Amino acid sequence: MAEEQHLRQMAEQLARIVEVSITLNSTLNLDELLQFITKTAAEILDCEAVSILLYDEKRAQLNFVASTGSDAQRLATIPVPLENSLAGQIFLDNTPMIISDMKSQKRHYSQVALQVGIEVHNLLGVPMRIKNRPTGVMEALNKRYGSFTEEDVDLLSILASQAAVAIHNARLVQALRQAYNELSATNQLKSNFLALASHELRTPLGIIIGYASFLEQESQGELSEHAKQVLNAAMQMRAVIDAMTNLNMLHSKEMVMHRVAVPIQNILHNALASIQKLADAKGHQVILNIPKTPLSIKCDPDKLTTAFVNILDNAVRFTPDGGTITITASLTPGGDMLVSISDTGIGIAPSHLKKIFDEFYQVEPHTTRKHGGLGIGLPIAKGLIEAHGGKIWAESEGPGKGSTFKILLPKLSTAALSAMSR
Repeated sequence: MAEEQHLRQMAEQLARIVEVSITLNSTLNLDELLQFITKTAAEILDCEAVSILLYDEKRAQLNFVASTGSDAQRLATIPVPLENSLAGQIFLDNTPMIISDMKSQKRHYSQVALQVGIEVHNLLGVPMRIKNRPTGVMEALNKRYGSFTEEDVDLLSILASQAAVAIHNARLVQALRQAYNELSATNQLKSNFLALASHELRTPLGIIIGYASFLEQESQGELSEHAKQVLNAAMQMRAVIDAMTNLNMLHSKEMVMHRVAVPIQNILHNALASIQKLADAKGHQVILNIPKTPLSIKCDPDKLTTAFVNILDNAVRFTPDGGTITITASLTPGGDMLVSISDTGIGIAPSHLKKIFDEFYQVEPHTTRKHGGLGIGLPIAKGLIEAHGGKIWAESEGPGKGSTFKILLPKLSTAALSAMSR
């Protein structure tokens, strides 16, 4: 009868361990996880208290992270040294330990018992392992009936191994969440700065442009030339501010798209007009190789034009004087719009082909840069094109061999054309 009762008890304990395993694998909140582990372990072993100590690699000591039957917050302030403590010995030896009479133990670290007011009569401690590497110690204190047995060692060892993995996973998730929150805060700070800077700079810059334009028109000779230089510098700064505003608009996710059906030819002509003076100043030949028959696309004309202005500006700046820039547009067999912008510029190394679309990324080292820009023109173009459901990528045979930017925009369906014509 006693043996039958013992087997029934063991079966119940094993069933609880299976339940624990399911719960541990579905709980990622670290505090809830620790409380559940200690409470359940105390119930399964029928003891007064269970504690979890995790190893602190920086300080080379064990720290209490959870406990039942005592003041957990006070325990957390008590470091346990690896030397001259039972928990430290269990950790260092990486083996379980049963102490039936704590009064005979000189290695017992009495500071814990003194500060939390618990009298320890007997103890079972097992290492918490991940792939046989100890990460902490789980201790069970004061067996309610009799002493701890080898069966208790097996049960607590299983729980400790499950807990070690679960705690490790929960800590990873916690670290990822913290990193994400910090990244989100950084991105918000950057967005706030972009919005504030572009807003505060726009008004004084408008005044500078107004006075410089007036001086250029009304004055003559050297003074007019100086005013022209001021105006050019101010216009460059306004382009930077516009880029900052566009980037902040993409970050805020408040961009409103006003889609209409327009020929892609109109978009490309307008974009080219915006950078024509810069291209002429560098002696570039711009070839517009597009069909005369209108190729309609459903888009926000202003935003899509901005995307192409940024791509063309990039081509002009990174092409040496006297280069050639070729713009082509055609329909794919599936009916999508494919636009290619090729240049005879400095080219792009294979390792940079994807990175150039990252915000503020510069191909050239900042100490030896020959070409201007903040590194946000292409990211803005990418964001605006993707907002239209399109894709953009770069192709190049390498440095010195020019580059080609390809933009694929979704086709304009017959249903969409019909809807817009009503």
